[in-house]
This record gives sequence, structure tokens and C-alpha cells, in this order.
Amino acid sequence: MRDRDRIVHSAAFRRLEQKCQVFASYEGDMFRSRLTHTLEVAQIARTVASALQLNEALTEAIALAHDLGHAPFGHAGQHALDACMAVHGGFEHNAHGLRIVDLLEDRYAAFPGLNLTLETRQGILKHCSRRRAGELGAVAVRFIEGGQPSLEAQVANIADEIAYNNHDVDDGLRAGLLQPAQVLAYEPFARAAVEVQRQWPHLGDRRLMHEVIRRSIDANVTDLIRNSRERLADARVTCPGDVQAFGEPLVALSPVMREHHLAVKRFLRDALYQHHRVHRMAMKGRRIVRELFAAFADAPRLLPPECQREDVPVQMQAISDYIAGMTDRFAVAEYRRIFEAGFPT
Repeated sequence: MRDRDRIVHSAAFRRLEQKCQVFASYEGDMFRSRLTHTLEVAQIARTVASALQLNEALTEAIALAHDLGHAPFGHAGQHALDACMAVHGGFEHNAHGLRIVDLLEDRYAAFPGLNLTLETRQGILKHCSRRRAGELGAVAVRFIEGGQPSLEAQVANIADEIAYNNHDVDDGLRAGLLQPAQVLAYEPFARAAVEVQRQWPHLGDRRLMHEVIRRSIDANVTDLIRNSRERLADARVTCPGDVQAFGEPLVALSPVMREHHLAVKRFLRDALYQHHRVHRMAMKGRRIVRELFAAFADAPRLLPPECQREDVPVQMQAISDYIAGMTDRFAVAEYRRIFEAGFPT
């Protein structure tokens, strides 16, 4: 519970408000940010953890922290920063999230970071390269030895997928990049639409699609709880070591629902994430990150004094930390301050 509270009170958590999920903040005020996405993930995760009688506070803490390490401009910004840091160890948003809670959140007198429990810190590392895992030690040992994350981390991971699958559809519809007919061609959206229209035959498209997405989330969560209960009962795990040693995640959608889930992911990739408007946003984000990094690497005196270092590798890490901590809005403003004549310094 204390982990969860410290995460919510952190500056990195507040910055998620101005980091994009799919649509940058300048595209409109009604689209999801990393913060609203995170809250939706935490809500789904806590519901599932409660139904499976897992540690709800731990599950919520992992869910609330799962995107803390994201750079500005979503995955486009992350990939650009990773390329910039390629000769200095690269950039992984999960590892950076751990760096934030372990070191960069400079708030408490008694310790650096947030002093979170090992279980929460392990859950933040959804993905980690073997090279990076070797540097991180005990918190990342499963990426070297093999094995599954905790049940609470498994819940947070699949809650993340359920949330963004459904809510990216919602945002795509709101932006006009997706059309209702496209969405309703996919299960379980089509099945939900039939049920809704049977009960309310005169709903407009907006309310119909909202109800369809709501029911899709419910169907995913209900299936996840039912299937995971059965898997846990069959596996007869008695301790965290049993969970880690199991050959695959025990918290999982049923095969049928998983196939629907993957179909929606493929649909979003083709119809939304590859849309030219989304590509334009991504291109702008990548360019801003690349050019800021190049400017700071070439002239570290452009950085705030607290980010300036003497040692070159340490300086590159400080530049990465500085850029990764930016919101979309701050990155745009910093870009303009450095590259546009006449903009206030």
C-alpha cells in the first residue's frame, strides 16, 4: 500500500498526464494520456486481483507504475531515444521506469528513489534484455534464469493489454480515424453490438460504440478471471517459486478470447497505428527527440546545470534521463527554445 501511495505522489506519475498514449496532447483534449490509460489499467487489474484473491495493493502498485519510464511521444519517442543511446547501452522504458523509482525520484531524506518493495520493482520490469538484466541484479534475475513474473505482475500485464486494445479503439473512433463499421467487423465487438441493438434498437452510433466497447472490456475481464481460476486450480501452485517455475503465465485469457484479442491488435496495427495522421505525429516526436539529444550531446551547456556531467558516458545517461522525463508539451517547448529564433529562453 505504501508503494502504491509513493508512486501516486511521485513527479513521474504526474508527468504521465502530458505523455501521449496514441494521440499527442496537441491533437485534442479528449484523447487518453499515459495517465488516464494507467488509471484504467489499475482499475481493471485491481478488479481481477480481487476476484482471484491476489494481493490487490501490489497489483495496483505495479499497474500504476508500469508506464512511468515512457519517453515523450509514446513508442515513437522511445524508439528514437533508444537509437540515440545505442552506443551507450540503449533505452528500455521498463528499465528506465525502475531507474526512476530506484534513483531519479529525489524526494525522501532517508533514501534515493521511492524505496519500493522488491515485488513491486520486479513487476515494473515487464520486459528486459538479458544484457540489461545482468546489470540490474536480483530484481531482474528471472530474465536470466527464465521463469514467469508474479501472479500480480501477470494480472497487471494483461490488464494493460485489455485496456489499450479497447480504449485505443475508442480514441480512434473519436478521432475519426476508425469507423464503426470497421470495428464491428471484429469479434467480440460484433457480438456485443447485436446484444446492444436488440435491447436498444434506436441508439446513435456514439452511444452504441461506447456500450460495445464497455461490453468488450467486461467480456475480456470475465473470461480472464474464469480462465485464470481454472488454470490456477489445475496448476496447484503453493508459493511464488511455483509460479515462477511454471512454463507459461497462469493468468491468461482463454484460447478463443485470446484469438479475438490478437485479432483486435492486428486491426489496430493496420487501421490505426499505421494511419497517416498517427505516422505524422510519430515522425514529429522522433525528430524532436533526435534533435534534442544531438544538441545536448554536442553542447552539454545547453542542459540545466543539474544535468551537466564531466564524464562522457555519465553525461549521455543524464541526457537520456532528462529527455525521457519530458512531457510531450515540455519537449516541444524545449525544442522551440533551442532551435527557433526569438522564442523565450
